Amino acid sequence: MTTPSPSGPPAAPDLDPESAPVEPHRATPGGLAEVAGVFLKLGCLSFGGPIAHLGYLRAELVAKRKWLDDAHYGDLVALCQFLPGPASSQVVFGLGMQRAGVPGAFVASACFTLPSALLMIAFAYGVAAFGDLHSAGWLHGLKLAAVAVVAQAVWGMGKKLCTDRARVSICLASAAVLLTLPGALSQIGVIAGGGLVGWWLYRRSITTAPLPSPGQGRARHLIPAAVLALYAGLLVLLPVLTSATGSRPIAVFDGFYRSGSLVFGGGHVVLPLLRAEIIPHGWLSNDQFLAGYGAAQALPGPMFAFSAYLGTAMSSGAQAWLGGLWCLLAIFLPAWLLIGGALPFWHRLRSKRWAQAALVGANASVVGVLLAALYSPVMTEAIRSRTDVGAALVAFGLLEHWKAPPWLVVIAMAAAGQWLLPLLT
Repeated sequence: MTTPSPSGPPAAPDLDPESAPVEPHRATPGGLAEVAGVFLKLGCLSFGGPIAHLGYLRAELVAKRKWLDDAHYGDLVALCQFLPGPASSQVVFGLGMQRAGVPGAFVASACFTLPSALLMIAFAYGVAAFGDLHSAGWLHGLKLAAVAVVAQAVWGMGKKLCTDRARVSICLASAAVLLTLPGALSQIGVIAGGGLVGWWLYRRSITTAPLPSPGQGRARHLIPAAVLALYAGLLVLLPVLTSATGSRPIAVFDGFYRSGSLVFGGGHVVLPLLRAEIIPHGWLSNDQFLAGYGAAQALPGPMFAFSAYLGTAMSSGAQAWLGGLWCLLAIFLPAWLLIGGALPFWHRLRSKRWAQAALVGANASVVGVLLAALYSPVMTEAIRSRTDVGAALVAFGLLEHWKAPPWLVVIAMAAAGQWLLPLLT
């Protein structure tokens, strides 16, 4: 990667597109039971976040089971990285669709998400039983673990997505705007602005290989187009329904659907989006919110399962788990609609310079969004003393340098918060 000169345009982003893209792959059909078994196992074992999930999926389905080859797997991953939403969960949805059609897509998603979702719902019931969380030492430890996890995400994403001065500038400007003008609209604005700046700076410097036409008629694109229209329509309709009815369930669905629709760059980015929807309404306290986020680091499966905890914790009574499922559906629905609708068009779209250039800037803005979230609310809620700074640095070192499993670091920090840190403070 060449750093641009002060007087010249930014160098071409190091996107390394496929030099010889291939036609969409048609995998050998499989049964729903097979799909369910494979993805339930992956949902129980896939620790380590979205990048690790992609590695697990490739090892199981490309290398071991030969459902598809590396070229087609890479093409699907590229689409899911391009779209907003949880990339690894969208890859799961696409793999299930290729293997067993639309029913297979939903079965794969449900089985991959179910283990972590059930554990998060159970955790929400346990948190409710504790009552006042403000003085809980284990909660303080979870908050410090969250500092380390988000810091590692900022560090790793920054190294990959902010590789020249222009992109670093987009990142820092986005963080500065969000720290000055926090809120959901500001988050949308900086991502859109980053995409616009990326398009302006990189639209001429990106080189792409021409893609052959997939040879599909217009009729075959009508249903995917309708699915994408439904995705966009819900973004407009849900706020209108919320305003017209004043219904809390619709308002909750709207907030989680919108958060799921605007996440670029991985599950950690959903943290500031969800917080902006939940905390101002008084649906949860900061302590409850960060407790669930910290616990989510110790679990396998997608980060979006955090929504099952939030929905359960926001509800009351024995049926609170229904609230968890309601929020889980709301946050995953846009990802399902996007991947289901966009997959037939991706082969053509990924050849467009403007799309790749806009994504360069949007991804840099995403790093800025996460950087702002690292300070507020994560650090402002967790760091109380110099001892806390030291503990967070140790946790970051374990994650980034020693490559310790996140679940182990989370458990260790919860134990330290309960028994060790009070002795050192």
